[in-house]
Amino acid sequence: MKALVLAAGYGTRLQDIAKDTPKPLLEVNGKSLANYLLDKIQRLADIDEVILVTNDKFYKIFIQWAEEQGGYPFPIKIVNDGTKTPEDRLGSIGDIDYVLKKELINDDLVILGGDNLFDYDLIEYISFANKKHDSVTIGLYDIKDYEQAKLYGVVSVDSNRRIVSFEEKPAEPKSTLIAMCFYYLPQKTLGLVSTYLDEVQKSDTAGDYIRWLCQNNDVFGYTFNGKWYDIGSIESYEEARENFQE
Repeated sequence: MKALVLAAGYGTRLQDIAKDTPKPLLEVNGKSLANYLLDKIQRLADIDEVILVTNDKFYKIFIQWAEEQGGYPFPIKIVNDGTKTPEDRLGSIGDIDYVLKKELINDDLVILGGDNLFDYDLIEYISFANKKHDSVTIGLYDIKDYEQAKLYGVVSVDSNRRIVSFEEKPAEPKSTLIAMCFYYLPQKTLGLVSTYLDEVQKSDTAGDYIRWLCQNNDVFGYTFNGKWYDIGSIESYEEARENFQE
């Protein structure tokens, strides 16, 4: 199994804070977001490689960071998606497709957003996903606030944790259960990414892909408990710096 960290954003909403530093390398309590992720990933016994995809602007910074890492039981590979500005970025699904093709991945793949910060373990998530055989499993989180839910993809699940509805940034959320940037793609589902892009011709948001996937296949959701921060704004970053503890 391989892990893919999505880190090709330009941090535009973080303004000067992320002007010259990619979001995943911003620090909370003296440790970068990327290192928090690696610490969680290394608890997954089956991971044999971590791939981090970034853009041309931050590629050399991540290369230097990767060279400084030690003690992890897997190699860390940095992939440059070739984009240079926010206007020509590939988007999350575009980057996933790019990595799948460039690295010729033919293995189960767990995907994490590089700006996620959380205090829970990933082992139960992967165990749950493995029991769903050849179906995609995404990470869910109860944000417990309908106003905040409007900013995310809102889902509903049945008694088997199969996703039965998905609405991207709804004006009136049906629940506070939201989709996170956590995706487990079994090897047999990897080809669906290019099928989606060929059919829809839209690569920006993963939410659009998940909604399309739910309409054509069984997709399951695993609900995480604990603290989670989506470092997408100055406010969320400051909140994490003030409140997050391992």
